[in-house]
Amino acid sequence: MAIPFSQLHTAGGYQNGEVTSALQKCIRRGEEKEALFWATELELGGNGNYVWKRLLIIASEDVGIADSSVALTVRALYQNWQEMSKRVKQEQHAGFYRVFLAHAVCLLARAPKSRMLDHALMVMYSGERPTPPVPDYALDRHTAAGKNLGRGLKHFFEVGAKLENVSPIPDPYEVEAKIRQTEYEQARERGRREVDEQIAFLDE
Repeated sequence: MAIPFSQLHTAGGYQNGEVTSALQKCIRRGEEKEALFWATELELGGNGNYVWKRLLIIASEDVGIADSSVALTVRALYQNWQEMSKRVKQEQHAGFYRVFLAHAVCLLARAPKSRMLDHALMVMYSGERPTPPVPDYALDRHTAAGKNLGRGLKHFFEVGAKLENVSPIPDPYEVEAKIRQTEYEQARERGRREVDEQIAFLDE
């Protein structure tokens, strides 16, 4: 029977599972140098892609919305690492590509932390799920129920498209967009009526 990855040992004699745990716990605590050691301990054993898998998870699990740009940066660094590591045999200084790994680990260790996303998953996926009703404001012109209630464009603009946490960046197109959409809807309605009238005439 094959030995699980977590029970295999690094070149330094550490168990992979314990090194992985130490890496994530050190990043959570902002212990940068220690996190670098554990990441490189795994990478030196030929487990670079595994380290990156953990870092990509940590970027969302332990940093998350505290700084969402961190997840994007870690992803970009991983892509750089992948591309550059392919050139190892052609380069005199073969280890240069490891700078991207160090960058990611240091970035994660120094980043602000939030476990909110992991907690959100626990709330949504653990235990019995609640059964809330569909909110009334969701029943707009884009749903069958909204159409049956006679909810049209006015309801959509006032209720369905209502925003919270509105950006301070001004929207110079809002007024004109509402006018144009209203005109478009009116033209479509006139077209429908004309088609219905033609059908009625042919049926006479």
